[in-house]
Amino acid sequence: MSVERIAVLGAGTMGHGIAQVAAMSGFAVALQDVSEDALSRAQGQIAWSLERLVEKGRLERADAQQVTERIRTTTVLAEAVAEADFVIEAVPEQLELKLSVFGEVDRLAPPHAVIVSNTSQFSITRLAAATGRPDRVCGMHFFNPPALMKLVEIARGERTSDETHRVVEETAARMGKETVTCKDSPGFITTRLIGLLWVEALRLVEEGVASPEDIDKACRLGLGHAMGPLETADWSGLDVALAVADSLKERLGERFLTTPTHRNLVHAGFVGRKAGKGIYTYDNESGKH
Repeated sequence: MSVERIAVLGAGTMGHGIAQVAAMSGFAVALQDVSEDALSRAQGQIAWSLERLVEKGRLERADAQQVTERIRTTTVLAEAVAEADFVIEAVPEQLELKLSVFGEVDRLAPPHAVIVSNTSQFSITRLAAATGRPDRVCGMHFFNPPALMKLVEIARGERTSDETHRVVEETAARMGKETVTCKDSPGFITTRLIGLLWVEALRLVEEGVASPEDIDKACRLGLGHAMGPLETADWSGLDVALAVADSLKERLGERFLTTPTHRNLVHAGFVGRKAGKGIYTYDNESGKH
């Protein structure tokens, strides 16, 4: 099977980033969202990202224009997937929503199309059960920002075929990504590990063991992490981190129980970088301060 046309469902931070990566790799991309506003924002963010790459000398301006031309947008799911060889679901991390989307994609996409989810935590086997093609369903978890992060985490469902796994690996490789593969287990590899690190780092703060700055510095300089866990939580969104912790606690136990301070920050709307405040405070120009 040759993948040439990719549909990306969801134009949020991950969706538009994945669409950009796919288009930069030569794929024809349909980016779908139910919101015209979301699609407009996505186009603006893609244009901004491409311009940054041009300014840094990593992309020619003519190539950036070609990337833009490879991406078409639509609010109509049927239009997005009608001719797709490969469908990437990147809608919000709500299980019922994802199950509904998978059922609709199965009905509307060509029989040969592979359907993957960018979920960081939900069961691929359960998502596949919403379709009549569970052998052609797989997990394909990108990292934020997709244009810069090299890893793609592949999660095989119970009925994911070897051929589907091969297609996902090859598609990721064409996007310039390195891959790891895991079983269909809650949190896969990376979400399970970062979930524990988030929770323990937040406990250290709540117990007054060390400041957020020193906890993050210790992980960067002592453990070789590119970003500290609290910086990463703010970047991902403390609301996302809370949803991950609660989901993993439900399925894997009390070691994923997060702190009252974490919940209070989310309830107050201080969910991290996107809100201007989380564990750290941010401004639009210079980052955290």
